[in-house]
Amino acid sequence: MATTIRKATPADVHVILDFIRALAIYEREPDAVSATEEGLLRDGFGHNPFYFCMIAEHEGAPAGFALYFFNYSTWMGRPGLYLEDLFVHPEFRGLGIGKALLQRVAAIAVENNCPRLQWEVLDWNTPAIDFYRAMGAEFLDEWRNVRVSGDALARLAEAPARDNIEIESDGPGLAGSRP
Repeated sequence: MATTIRKATPADVHVILDFIRALAIYEREPDAVSATEEGLLRDGFGHNPFYFCMIAEHEGAPAGFALYFFNYSTWMGRPGLYLEDLFVHPEFRGLGIGKALLQRVAAIAVENNCPRLQWEVLDWNTPAIDFYRAMGAEFLDEWRNVRVSGDALARLAEAPARDNIEIESDGPGLAGSRP
């Protein structure tokens, strides 16, 4: 029984989207996915990708995936790697595929001189929590996840700055710098 872990290609966007939808079902949010193949293609395979993806195939069938991106630690002054999604289809669990994907992402972090790899897990997902503990993961319970999205994000972005604050509108990392 052969399992292969490989870098995703543009031809894999439909497979990536299938994994994302399957993960959403597993995480009890089947209607939450608004990602599209076009968006995944644009954002993961252009000149300056927002994400990277590894695909696991077992005997030629898509079995799992790991989607990740680089972040930056100001305290360490070094890049880190953030694992957005790790998912293995139920029929392929127990074959070591999740561990192999996590090991490959960890190796990518090491290859890129990243001092840490981090991710989130839902508090009710005890199989994943137990799996991550077995891999040596440390849980940072004192930290809270924070998110601003949708209308709240738009309102925050449109909020006027104080009169004595000037905000530049272009430059690296600011609006207009990405395709």
